[in-house]
Amino acid sequence: MPVRGVRGAITTSKNSQEAILLATKELLEEMIVSNGISKEDIASAFFTTTSDLNAEFPAVAARQLGWTSVPLMCGNEMDVPGSLPMVIRVMLHLNTNQAPEEIQHIYLGKAQSLRPELGRKK
Repeated sequence: MPVRGVRGAITTSKNSQEAILLATKELLEEMIVSNGISKEDIASAFFTTTSDLNAEFPAVAARQLGWTSVPLMCGNEMDVPGSLPMVIRVMLHLNTNQAPEEIQHIYLGKAQSLRPELGRKK
């Protein structure tokens, strides 16, 4: 079974633990529903945040959703001048037979502007 990447991003308006966890859960839940993902199919997940978000690790939201056996990692996105602030990004590595063109990449909030050509947006 191939491993495919599923991308997603969301913005939040506050650098708080609650705001980061709520936004991350919203993003992950939309990615799960849109792609029919079960946690057993997730090989790993890598989260990044822009440098203005440091009140919580986004991976905590995945743990709260029950992803206790999924390897998770967090990091900072490059701080490029003029880039969109307050962004949480995720790359899920998914064991799936879906073809790359069948995968729905999810960009929510102001993050829709990051990759308007990819997949369905909510």
